[in-house]
Amino acid sequence: MSLSEHRYSLTVQWTGNLGEGTSSYRGYSRDHDVLIPGLPVLPGSADPTFHGDRDRYNPEQLLLAALAQCHMLSFLHVAVRHGVVVTDYRDEATGTLHLNRDGSGQFESVTLHPHVTLADPEHVAVAEQLHREANQVCFIARSVNFPVRHEPVTLTA
Repeated sequence: MSLSEHRYSLTVQWTGNLGEGTSSYRGYSRDHDVLIPGLPVLPGSADPTFHGDRDRYNPEQLLLAALAQCHMLSFLHVAVRHGVVVTDYRDEATGTLHLNRDGSGQFESVTLHPHVTLADPEHVAVAEQLHREANQVCFIARSVNFPVRHEPVTLTA
């Protein structure tokens, strides 16, 4: 494997067999565990709309979280490269999923709402420009086929 190639792996284990497998649509649980060596188990399920457990993470939430995390990490990276000191970062991400008549669906868009606090008020304008650069280097945003928008709020300490 070259330095430019990174591989990831995990295990998804369905835990929702209630005794009769998938013998009926409502006869099984959507619960599962995401297992990554050395990390706590991530309890997963479907969205409650699709008969999932609201106390477990669903794939749609995790996709949104992955986009928000990746953007934050990319933004912090480009901020350092441009000499912008970030002292706080919070994102209130939202996404829109469209369901089709055939039961399929897809995300149509995600909007990130990063609230970024800077040490220097003189860096506000450049920091707001850095969201575009961060989007260009974010691995996850570059991998999806729907728009990832940004509505940043920039504050100073």
